[in-house]
Amino acid sequence: MIELYSDRLRLRCLRDEDWPAFLYVHQDPDINRYVRQPETDANIRSKFEQRSQPWVYGAGEWLTLVIEEINSQQIIGFTGLYCQDFALAHAEVGYLLLPQAYGKGYATESLRAVIDWACLSFDVHKFIGHCAQDNKASARVLEKCGFQLEGILRHNFKIGDVWIDDCAYGLLAEERLL
Repeated sequence: MIELYSDRLRLRCLRDEDWPAFLYVHQDPDINRYVRQPETDANIRSKFEQRSQPWVYGAGEWLTLVIEEINSQQIIGFTGLYCQDFALAHAEVGYLLLPQAYGKGYATESLRAVIDWACLSFDVHKFIGHCAQDNKASARVLEKCGFQLEGILRHNFKIGDVWIDDCAYGLLAEERLL
C-alpha cells in the first residue's frame, strides 16, 4: 500500500469509497476542459476498478493516488505515475484537482511528492508531463517542479471536434528540485 506525505497532503491508493470523487473528476466538463471529452460512467468505472488494483512499476498501468488535505481529510484530487518506457526509464506524471483546490499549490506539492518518491523507489531517468497549450495553470505546475518545455505537438489530440496542441514537458531525475 503506497502512502506519501507532504507538508499539507497525504497521497494514498484508491479505495472503494473514493468512487464518487473519481467519477466526478472524470465527468466534470470544467475539470476536463483541457484533458478529454467527459467519459461514460462505464468507462470511468472500468478505469477505477483497474486503478484500484495493486500497482507494479513497469507493468503498463497508471498508478493513481488520491490527494487528501491532511487537516480536513477531504479529497482534493488525484495524481499519478505511469511507466511510459521501462527500457528508457521514462515515467509520465499526471494530476486532476477538484475546483475548490485550485490556486493553492496542491498540484505542485503533490507532484513533487510523487517525483521524489519515484526517484527514491525506481530507476527513473526522465519524467514526462503533458498539458494542452491553453492550460496555463497546468504548465505552471510542471514548471514549478522543474520541468522544461521540450516542444509543442500540434493538433495532437481532440476534445470533441476541437484539435488541441499538446505541450510536452520533461524533467531529468538529476534536475529535480529538492
